[in-house]
Order: sequence, then C-alpha cells, then structure tokens
Amino acid sequence: MEQADVLVLGLGPAGAAAAAEAARRGCKVVALERKREPGLPVQCAEFVPAMIGLEVGELNGAVRQRISSMATFVEEDAADRQADFPGLMLDRAAFDALLVARAVRAGADCRFGRQLQRLTPEGVAKLRDGTALRARCIIGADGPRSQAGRAIGSVNTELVETRQVTVPLRRAHAATDIFLSADIPGGYGWLFPKGDVANLGAGVSPSRRARLKPILEKLHSGLGDRVGKEILATTGGAIPVGGLLRPWGRLGETLVLLAGDAAGLANPVTGAGIAAAVQSGRLAGEAAANGDAAAYQEELEDLFGAALARALRRRRELMEQVPTKAALRRGWIAYPEYWQ
Repeated sequence: MEQADVLVLGLGPAGAAAAAEAARRGCKVVALERKREPGLPVQCAEFVPAMIGLEVGELNGAVRQRISSMATFVEEDAADRQADFPGLMLDRAAFDALLVARAVRAGADCRFGRQLQRLTPEGVAKLRDGTALRARCIIGADGPRSQAGRAIGSVNTELVETRQVTVPLRRAHAATDIFLSADIPGGYGWLFPKGDVANLGAGVSPSRRARLKPILEKLHSGLGDRVGKEILATTGGAIPVGGLLRPWGRLGETLVLLAGDAAGLANPVTGAGIAAAVQSGRLAGEAAANGDAAAYQEELEDLFGAALARALRRRRELMEQVPTKAALRRGWIAYPEYWQ
C-alpha cells in the first residue's frame, strides 16, 4: 500500500491549490484526478471576479477577455446595467493547467486518469486500477458529488443542473448578460463573452432538468441579432446551491477536509465557485499540513458564511413562489433589494 502525508482527490482549482500549499509546507502529496487532462472537458461558465489575481497571482495565458459590466434582463424588461462589475473570462482548461503546474513545481505528485473506487471506513483510498493509498489527511476537492464528502456524511443535497453551449458572437461585447425569468425555475440564463465567441447557458432545479434544452433553445433564438446559430460546443453539470457543509470529518485516524464545491462553497444564487475553490483549497492545504481542522472550518465560516447564508435565503425565497419581477430582482446580486 502506497503511503503519503496528504491525498488530494480532484485537480480542479480547489485540488490544485490544496496540493500546492500542502507540498510547499513539506508534505508528501499525491493528487488524483479522474480526467485525463487538466480542466477538460470544460464544465464551467468560466467567469471569475477580477480580484482573483490577488489569490492566484499571474494568470499568464489563461484569460480570454476582460469584463467591465453586467446587464440583467428581468422577463421581457429592458436591461438593468451595472456599470462597475469587473471580471475575467477564463480559458478554464488553461487556468486549471496553470494551477496544476504550480502544484507540480511545489513538489506534489499529480496523477491524471486515476479513478477512486471508494474510501474505506479506515481512510484507505481504493482505486479502480486495484491500487490502494493511505494518507494521514485526505482533501476532498472532487466536486459537488464528492466521494470524500459522502464518506464523512457531508453531502450536497441541493443542486442546480446546467446546460451550456458555445456560440459565435456577431459583435464585440464586454458585459455578462443575465436572464431572470419565472420560466427558468431555480436558476437563470447567461451570456458570457469570450472574444469572438460566448458561453450561453442556463441552470434549473433538478426536477426541471427536462426543460433545460428548450429553455436554452429559446434563449439562443431570442439572441439571433447578437449570436450566430452555430453551436461550437456543448457542456453541462451540477452546481451545489445548499450552502456551506461541515468541511471536515474523520475516517478512522485519517483526517478528511473538503474544499470548493465539495464543501458547498458555490454561491447558491449565482453559482460562482472558482474563486472560493482556490481560496478554500489553499486553506485546506495549510490545514492538512498542521492538522487543525477546527481552525479550517472557522476560516471558511468567516470568509464565506455570511455571503452564502444570504444567498441561500434569497434562493429559498424564490423557490417558495412563482416569482414576480420584484421577487426576481430581490433574488439577484445586481439589485439593492438583494443586499437589504
């Protein structure tokens, strides 16, 4: 059985940040990713706040476009524009590869195409290729349906299902467009530009998943003057929207920490989670090195607790009714009512 100080499950932004931090602190780190390449296939709208550079540092070639504003469309009304909304559109695959490269340089052993079969009650990771690995700490950065989270009883039970297509842009655009409607239950639609193309998508409650395709087709056809008909790529996935989970537990003597989507850190209203994934991953790597799980939980609560709790309240308010335009505005971050 292979031994390590820290085993990281998942090499998305949370896992790569965790692996790098734990390795920098002198731990023997093994990180496993079921995908064969960093960030591929892309399952992300790829928008991040401009301030992510403070956490990540130089982004090199991972930025596709800068965003300056946000336009929110409520039902058929004209757009409400928030002029000062700086952000970045990423090349998510390049972003993930950048973070993995930093983890490797820090000394982490990053392995792709490795699938976890199960975690035993004693904390042993059994892989599908028949190998086994034991570590004194496991960091679950394995997404909204985290196997690590399931093993310690911290499970995301509220999800949004998404579908996204990449389409050509007919003209340059520097805003993120948000579409709010009672016809998009439990979520919203978006158009996020990336140079000469854009990510066009929608998210809904799982019970309405069958409506995703027609919802997206309606959005697409309604934007015919701005985007082309050709679909260049299609993707989708689940986003946790139930708020912060208990981010640690134990399997025997093995400490288990959760980071990113596995810890429920995606915003329940916007679905944004990349910046929180990177920050929580770094903190998880630190906690794995020093063994202080209680301090890790306290830091996550201090950093994200209030914002996640507000977003969860707003989301649940919307889910309890057929939302009016006023309710849709109260439930979205661009409006003062959201913050009251």
